[in-house]
Amino acid sequence: MVLPNPLLLSDLLNHTVRCELGLDHGPGLMAWMHPPVHRLLGWVSRPSALRMSRDVWRLDQCCGMSDQQVFVRGEPAVSDQATLDRLPTLMNADLVDREGERMGFLADLAFDPSTGTIVHYLVSRSDPRLPGSSRWQLVPDRITDQRPGQVKTALRSLDDLPLMRASVRQDLLQRTQRWREQLRDMGDRAGDRLEGWLDEPPWEAPESDQPIDSNDLDEAPPVNEVWDDDSWPESSPPRRVNRDEDPWV
Repeated sequence: MVLPNPLLLSDLLNHTVRCELGLDHGPGLMAWMHPPVHRLLGWVSRPSALRMSRDVWRLDQCCGMSDQQVFVRGEPAVSDQATLDRLPTLMNADLVDREGERMGFLADLAFDPSTGTIVHYLVSRSDPRLPGSSRWQLVPDRITDQRPGQVKTALRSLDDLPLMRASVRQDLLQRTQRWREQLRDMGDRAGDRLEGWLDEPPWEAPESDQPIDSNDLDEAPPVNEVWDDDSWPESSPPRRVNRDEDPWV
């Protein structure tokens, strides 16, 4: 069964570990990583809620995943939570900007399951357990310094990072910003078009319109204007002058 590439650590930890003998080793608990080279070495599962022992798996023991389970080969290394808490990790480390101000923290990571190389981290501004929280992508090359519990960058804000998943609030802010930019562009284009119209010369007569020649007026046929009363046809009815003779009154 082919593993997704890249694979999110949160997806790996959300699956129950089942070995080749069919035994259930419990859900994933935490990552086992080597921060200096940004590499995931394996992960830890909790076989029982009543025992303090933990099962540690190497990444190369993972051989496949289903909707709810991750399948492994071989046996795990058994450890305890106190020992695992001393392992170096960048998960849940604070992310600070160039001024040393906290911007968020590393809530997740994406890695290559064949090599364990961390492709990028996912930064959250709020509690990642809240549904629909935003995630920003941080590649390891943008990390300038790291220490236990803190990762430093040269960023000014989270807006300098690509947004991988937007919350409802973040999506609304982005859409509002896009609408403002579109309205501003429409206003600029309308202003430029109006200025272009004002700069154009006055309209001229079409080339096809020829000037009227005075000779053409002389050659026009005469108009027969009759102003003589004798020339009116005698058959025209006489005008009524007496109101008493009107049949409609």
